[in-house]
Amino acid sequence: MSAAGPKLTPQPAHGALPKGRSPLAHLLHALNQPLTGLQCSLELAVTGPRPTEQYVRTLREGLELTGRMRILVEAIRELADTQQAESEEGEPFLLDDLLRDTADDLTPVAETVGVHLLLTSHAPLPVRADRRYLAALVFRFLESALSLAREGSDLQIAATAEQEHLRLVVSWKPGRLPEYSPFSRQELGLLITQAGWERSGAEWTHTRGETTQTCTVRLPLASPFTAR
Repeated sequence: MSAAGPKLTPQPAHGALPKGRSPLAHLLHALNQPLTGLQCSLELAVTGPRPTEQYVRTLREGLELTGRMRILVEAIRELADTQQAESEEGEPFLLDDLLRDTADDLTPVAETVGVHLLLTSHAPLPVRADRRYLAALVFRFLESALSLAREGSDLQIAATAEQEHLRLVVSWKPGRLPEYSPFSRQELGLLITQAGWERSGAEWTHTRGETTQTCTVRLPLASPFTAR
């Protein structure tokens, strides 16, 4: 923002949700900042006559803040749709098959952005869930991670059995920060994915190292095919 306009407080990079805060509460909190900034900017613009260039600067800043709010509102709507979606228990199916199909679907996209998809899966990995819901969730997960990966790097996907749980690990070397980070469309895609996995009964962790980001999902394996 300009010296005459409101200052936006820097936000920490998105990794995990603040303790005790739901994804929806997190998004509403994030929305409040650009909304307040826009209000302050407009209030300053109407306090009295100002040079034309200052009005133009105010309009540009207002458009930027509006763009940030639009992304957040879209994420809130998608999150609400995810929470309200009907999900059936479903029959057991092999998640490793679903991962391979999804990786195949995303390979042309990965090639376009110069990222290599590396899938390691130890079959069989049966889960009991609504296959259609989980297919959309896996696609959103890998698509979001792919959009954050550095050009020329690898997006590593590893699925293994860990006692009575399936362990899905997705890691990548992050590229340049996307526009409006940490509340960009790409990063918010991971937040929405997190909410979807947790709604499915999975545990989610997101860690950020010096050069690598890793998201890990632990989901119960389907009985009676539980790994030993």
